[in-house]
Amino acid sequence: MSIGPGFDDRMQVRKRRHIDVCLSEAVQYQTVRTGLERYRLPYNALTQTDLARIDLSTQFLGKRLAAPVLIGAMTGGSELSGTINRHLAAAAQSLGVGMMLGSQRIMLGDESVTSFHVRDIAPDVLLIGNIGLAQVGVDVVPSLRDALASVGADALAVHTNPLQEAMQYEGDTDFAGSLARLQQVIASVGYPVLVKEVGHGIGGVAARGLADIGVAAVDVAGAGGTSWARVEQFVRYGSVSDPDVAEWGIPTAQALVEVRSTLPSMPLVASGGIRAGMDAAKAIALGADVVAVAQPLLVPAIESAAAVEDWLGRFIAELRVCLHGCGAPDLAALRAGGIDRV
Repeated sequence: MSIGPGFDDRMQVRKRRHIDVCLSEAVQYQTVRTGLERYRLPYNALTQTDLARIDLSTQFLGKRLAAPVLIGAMTGGSELSGTINRHLAAAAQSLGVGMMLGSQRIMLGDESVTSFHVRDIAPDVLLIGNIGLAQVGVDVVPSLRDALASVGADALAVHTNPLQEAMQYEGDTDFAGSLARLQQVIASVGYPVLVKEVGHGIGGVAARGLADIGVAAVDVAGAGGTSWARVEQFVRYGSVSDPDVAEWGIPTAQALVEVRSTLPSMPLVASGGIRAGMDAAKAIALGADVVAVAQPLLVPAIESAAAVEDWLGRFIAELRVCLHGCGAPDLAALRAGGIDRV
C-alpha cells in the first residue's frame, strides 16, 4: 500500500488536532439527541433482586466481560495518543471491560508505532483493532494482519465514515466497491470483524448490506454524541461552516431498533451519546449486547488510569442500579423485560 512521503507526520498532526478540537470546541451534536430520552425502563417497586448480586457479565466476540461495556475507539498515532491509550487500557484491565483502538492506518507497513501497544498493561481485555472501510482491500490484508498481531488484538473493527471523510481535508472519499472489498477482507484477515460508524449511525438500509457477508458484530454508533462532521469542520476551517451537515445522522436509539430488526441475531454495540448507566440500560433493553463509551473518557484518560476507572466505575454502578430498579437480576432479564416508549 503506497501512502506517500510524509504520511506518518501528517497523520500524527491530524490525530493530535482531533484531540485538541475535541477538548476545546463544541463537537457534540447541538440539535440531535440520541432518542433514548423517548424510552423509559419499567420501574418495579417490588423488585426481588439483591443489588449486590446483580450479574452484569456477558460474552462478546468470544471473550468474557465483567460488564457489557467497551471503551470506544478514540485515538492513536501521536505521543499523547499513546498516553491516552495506556490509561484507557489499564482501566479496562482493572474493570474487566473491553477496548477498541483508534484507527491503525498509520501502522500499515510499520508495526513499530508504539501508541497502540497496550497488551503489557492489559493482558486479559477484549482488544479490538481498527481500520477504515475506505482503506480496506485484499492488498492491505497482510500488513493489516501484521498490525493486529503486533498489538495482540482479538478482533478488528472496520469503521465506515463517508460523511467524516467528505468533510476532512484530503479525506478518502471513494467508497465505491467498499462493501465487496469488506467481504473479501472478512474472509481473509483471520480475525472476527466488527463494522461500525463513527457517530453518524448505521441504520436499516446499511444493515441490509451487512447481512450474509460474515460480519461478527455491528456497532450502530448513532447520532447524539460527538459529530465527526463537526470535528472535521473545526479542524479544517476553525469553525462549523455547514451546521446542517454537522447535525446529520441517525439517532442512536433509531439506529439500534432498525439494525436489530434487520439483523435479529447479530451481536450489537450501542454507541453514540451513551453518557450514563441509564443510557446503557435503555440501549440493552432495546436490543444491544454491549455499549461503548468514548468522549466522556478523553479528559480522564489524559489525566490518569485511575481517573478513567473512577468514571467507568460510576457508570457501571449506575447500570447495576438500573437493573435492580426494574427487577432484572441479569442482562437477559433486562432484555426480556422490555422497555416503554413515551
